Amino acid sequence: MKRIFALLLALTLAFTMTACGGNAPAATPETEPETVSDPQGAEVNVYVLSGPTGIGAMNLWARSDAGETANTYHFTMPGANDEVVAAVSGGEADIACVATNLAATLYNKTQGGVSVLAVNTLGVLSILAPGEAPAAISDLKGRTIYSPGQGANPEYILRYVLTGNGLDPDSDVDIHFVGEGSELMTVWQSDPEALIMAPQPVATSLLMQTLDSVLPAVKAFDMTEEWDKIAGGSSTLMMGCVIVNNQFLAEHPDAVAIFLAEYADSIAAAQTDVEGTAALCEQYGLIPKAALAAKAIPQCGLTFLTGEEMKAGLSGYLQVMFDANPKSVGGAMPGDDFYYGA
Repeated sequence: MKRIFALLLALTLAFTMTACGGNAPAATPETEPETVSDPQGAEVNVYVLSGPTGIGAMNLWARSDAGETANTYHFTMPGANDEVVAAVSGGEADIACVATNLAATLYNKTQGGVSVLAVNTLGVLSILAPGEAPAAISDLKGRTIYSPGQGANPEYILRYVLTGNGLDPDSDVDIHFVGEGSELMTVWQSDPEALIMAPQPVATSLLMQTLDSVLPAVKAFDMTEEWDKIAGGSSTLMMGCVIVNNQFLAEHPDAVAIFLAEYADSIAAAQTDVEGTAALCEQYGLIPKAALAAKAIPQCGLTFLTGEEMKAGLSGYLQVMFDANPKSVGGAMPGDDFYYGA
């Protein structure tokens, strides 16, 4: 009965969204793709990156493997963003779970060839401190901060939060960037007085590994909360999303609507069945160990936001990224057609 209800809901969404015109750009009669009705689902190629943006898809992956979904999903987990960019640009990926700024970059790279279907991950960054947490961000003056993500979301988020608390990121703190989050444990061991800004699940791993040390790591600041204090509702820290290839959307609108319903169920399952989802994260190679995933998942800001709510928060976030560095979103702000269903 649940599957039947989900399918009926999906078909209702499909009718509503297509009746409203959707977000696919208008095509001339010579180039207009053939629309295929998929009331029983379709074959869908889905790309997910390891880490928080892929967690919401784990239950969907398992249900598809068990033949319990209306669509048939073929999942691929590439090792780097470049592979996702190539797959989306080349048409191999129909749907992909990516960072929000990468989604905007792909929109510009493909000249409007992708749309964002839903935001799936809010902020996943925390600042960890040795032993005792500073009382406020302003107390970080004169401290050393290690972080991954130079020239990417983490750097701009850190700068936004520091600046919003009256600190100059270039003179009041000493920021050192590492290549990958996995390097932060080595940093902690070599510089025990430093602060570390880490994404999930790296932050949780550090907290677990240093628990018995002389100065165990403590979570000093949740960057999502710190962002909200500054933004005052003008934007939301939205770090992960799901995008669709607009050609696939134009040809298979029913299948995309079905995906949204089934994906929403998958995220809900991740939020309510943490242990089961953690086991799937290990099974499919998203996070190395289920025990780590189980502790990290509640800290990953899993969500499912669509339509106007998605557009309001995400456009504000991308504007902050653009203002920091236009290249971070592909050189230009995405147009309204970027936001599916809005």
